[in-house]
Amino acid sequence: MTIVGPITPGQVSFFLGIFPVISAWIYAEYLEYKKNSLASKARHSDVNLVEIGNDAVKEDDRAVLLEGGGLQSASPKARSSTSSSSPILKFLMMDDTFLVENRLTLRAISEFGVLLAYYYICDRTDVFASSNKNYNRDLFLFLYFLLIIVSAITSFKIHHDKSPFSGKSILYLNRHQTEEWKGWMQVLFLMYHYFAATEIYNAIRLFIAAYVWMTGFGNFSYYYVRKDFSLARFAQMMWRLNFLVFSCCVILNNSYMLYYICPMHTLFTLMVYGALGILNKYNDKGSVIALKIIACFLVVILVWEVPGVFELLWSPFTFFLGYTDPAKPNFPRLHEWHFRSGLDRYIWIIGMIYAYYHPTVERWMEKLEETEVKRRVSIKMAVAIIALMVGFFWLEYIYKLDKITYNKYHPYTSWIPITVYICLRNVTQSFRSYSLTLFAWLGKITLETYISQIHIWLRSGVPDGQPKLLLSLIPDYPMLNFMLTTSIYLAISYRLFNLTNILKSAFVPTKDDKRLIHNLITAVVISSILYTLSFVFLRIPQMLV
Repeated sequence: MTIVGPITPGQVSFFLGIFPVISAWIYAEYLEYKKNSLASKARHSDVNLVEIGNDAVKEDDRAVLLEGGGLQSASPKARSSTSSSSPILKFLMMDDTFLVENRLTLRAISEFGVLLAYYYICDRTDVFASSNKNYNRDLFLFLYFLLIIVSAITSFKIHHDKSPFSGKSILYLNRHQTEEWKGWMQVLFLMYHYFAATEIYNAIRLFIAAYVWMTGFGNFSYYYVRKDFSLARFAQMMWRLNFLVFSCCVILNNSYMLYYICPMHTLFTLMVYGALGILNKYNDKGSVIALKIIACFLVVILVWEVPGVFELLWSPFTFFLGYTDPAKPNFPRLHEWHFRSGLDRYIWIIGMIYAYYHPTVERWMEKLEETEVKRRVSIKMAVAIIALMVGFFWLEYIYKLDKITYNKYHPYTSWIPITVYICLRNVTQSFRSYSLTLFAWLGKITLETYISQIHIWLRSGVPDGQPKLLLSLIPDYPMLNFMLTTSIYLAISYRLFNLTNILKSAFVPTKDDKRLIHNLITAVVISSILYTLSFVFLRIPQMLV
C-alpha cells in the first residue's frame, strides 16, 4: 500500500488517541456481554441467592454486582473515592464500571475513528483505483428525474403540523419544506461534482446562496423566538458545524478552506448570533431589529466593498482560513476565502429579514385562506404569475450570463430566484403541506454528504487538492461503480450524522457550563499531549539518520 503525502503529527496523534479508545470499547463490550450472561443464568437458575449471617457481615464488606459483571468489594467509602476520580483517570485505569457506563460513547468514538480511517484509505492510498469524470447531459437528467419520480412514488407525504404563531395549518416555510429544499439542491450539487456538469455552474452558486439564506433564516428564527444565547447553545452549534470537518483536516492534512461551505456557514452563523446577541433584551422592539439589520449591511459593505478592508481584517487569520490549491499555487492565500464568502455576503441578511417577517406573512396568509374563494384564487394566481414573470426575467438576463459575469451580479441578485421559489412553493395551503420525505432525509445530512463526497465518492489524492477524480471500487464498470460507491457514501454520511450528534450529547452538555468548560480544557490538554508525543515520534527517525 502506497501512502500519498507526508505523515503529519496530527495524523499520528489521531492514531495514538483512537487505539486506546477502541481497545477500551472492545473491553467494555466484553464486560457488557459478561454481565448479560450472568443475568441470563440468574434468570434461568432454580437456585436463589440468600443472605447468610447478616449480623456477622458489615455493610462495608458486602459484595455488589457491578455492571461489568463479577463480584467486587465495594464499600461506600471505596465507591465514593472511585466516583470522585477523574474520568480520564478511570479511563486510563480501565475501571470496569466507568467503561460499561460509557460503552456507547466509546463505541461512537471508535466508529467515528474507523470511518475517518476509511476516508484516509480511499483518498490517500492506492488501495482503491481512480477513474475520470465524464459528463453526459442525457444521463445526468435521467438520473435526477428518475430520483424525483421514485421519491414522489415512495415518499410523498402530507403534513398536518400547526403553525407555532397562529396555531393553524398554515405551514409557511415549515421545517419539512426547508429540509426537502436542501435535499433536492444537495442532490444536484453532488451530481454536479461527480459528473463535472460545468454547464450548471450558475445554478450551483444559487444553491449555495440558498443554503446561506437558510443559515440567516433559521438562526434568526431560533434566537429571536427562543432567546437562548447560552454558552451551551453556542458550543452545540459550533460542534455541529465543525466537529467533522476539523477531524478531516487533521486526518487528511487538509486546510479548513478546502471545505469552504463550513467556514462560510460558521461565519454567517456567528454574525447572526452576534447581531441578535448584542443588546438582546431589546430584540422585541422593531426599531432595534431594524437598526441591527442596517448595521449588518454596513459591516458587509465595509468589509467586502471597501478595497483593502477585507485583507486588513482577515490577514491575521491566514493560518486558519488560508488555502492554496496545488493546481493553482500562484493565488494569494486568502483568495479562496475572499471569493467564497464574498459571493454570499448579503443573502444571510435577507434570510434574517424574511425570518423577522415570517409571523406577519403567516397572518396575511391566514386571512387570505379565510376570504371568499374567488378573491382567494385571484390573489394566489396574481402572486404566481408575478413570481413566474420575475423568475423568467432573472433567468434570461442574469442566469444565462457566463460564470465570471454572473459571479459579479450574484451577491446582489441571488435573493430574486430564492424569493420566487418561496412564493411558488407556498402559493396554496395544500401545496405547502406536501413534501417528499426522501429529499427531506437527504436535507438533514447535507453537511456530512458535502464533506464525505470529497474523500469516499470522489478523490483528490493529495492534501488540499480539489477532487478531480472518482473513487473506483469496480473498475471499468462506471454505472455499477456509481451505484456501489453512492450506497456506501450515503450510508457512511448518515452514520456520521448520527455519531456527531451522539458525541455532541456526550461532550457538550446543555445546562452545565462548568462541565462544558472542563471538557473543553481537557480536550485541549489531551490534544496537546498527543501532538507533542507525535512530533517527538516523527523526529526520532530523523535524529537517528
